[in-house]
Amino acid sequence: MATLKEKLMTSIAPGPAVPSNKITIVGVGPVGMACAVSILGKGICDELALVDVLEDKLKGEMMDLQHGSLFLQTHKIVADKDYAVTANSKIVIVTAAVRQQEGESRLSLVQRNVNVYKFVIPQIIKHSPNCTILVVSNPVDVLAYVAWKLSGLPKHRVIGSGCNLDTARFRYLIGERLGIHPANCHGWILGELGDSSVPVWSGVNVAGIPFQELNPAAGTEKDGENWKDLHKQVVESAHEVNRLKGYVSWAIGLSVADICETMLKNLCRIHSVSVLVKGMYGIENDVFMSLPSVLSASGLTSVINQKLKDDEVAQLKKSAESLWNIQKEIKDL
Repeated sequence: MATLKEKLMTSIAPGPAVPSNKITIVGVGPVGMACAVSILGKGICDELALVDVLEDKLKGEMMDLQHGSLFLQTHKIVADKDYAVTANSKIVIVTAAVRQQEGESRLSLVQRNVNVYKFVIPQIIKHSPNCTILVVSNPVDVLAYVAWKLSGLPKHRVIGSGCNLDTARFRYLIGERLGIHPANCHGWILGELGDSSVPVWSGVNVAGIPFQELNPAAGTEKDGENWKDLHKQVVESAHEVNRLKGYVSWAIGLSVADICETMLKNLCRIHSVSVLVKGMYGIENDVFMSLPSVLSASGLTSVINQKLKDDEVAQLKKSAESLWNIQKEIKDL
């Protein structure tokens, strides 16, 4: 007796054996789910997989998204704590991490996250050996290094979300002050994510007009207009959002989705993401920091050799040294 499906459809050929543009998200906390919703909103993948150790929450998030399939361009959304569900992913986004405890040192936090990554990363590579890993967990620069070491992947296929969002915040704040859309405000936040990040004031411009051509002191301590305060706002904004709502989510989700779109569509756009910077700007150790990076379907294609001022280079090198001092103390890596 033929089934309803068999009566409804005449089979012509089998469907594709593997998805073409699959994305996996490891971790379904606020950041992971913001990434998921942002990616689904862009319609850039043909399958989305979610992984977490919390089975009930994982299933609930999967079902909630599946029930919205009518309104999406991605109809296959799957989830499991078994990493087999991640097989054949083009991009694997890692948001899983442990939270910093009160009074805990940065090294202790890193070490506990290394222990998480020692399980997660080998599972990713086992099922998707040709993927690009996008690290979002904090501290993102150190954990991008950890993911690179544990995965055995070439350096162009492990990147961290880095300063991509802080660059967006920077451009938003410039635009707000000028009354211009942030897409038309050009400026970069580079280096280590956090307080020691580097705002490249020497390159800030609108319509090709450098700020420092109009005001040579822009971004410096001598600037009477206090443009330098924008970087302080960038650094403090994540803390402020976290204080107000308990966590950050939507902006980083949108940022990650934008990075994924660049890679899946092979757009060759430039992002301030965390990449291996050894050999650049006099940096001698294996550290990941944000530089203007061209991303494509193969991951990191190239890094823009931005002309930085001496003090900007000095800040990058200082951050690199700080990162290396933590990394060299990591055990069992």
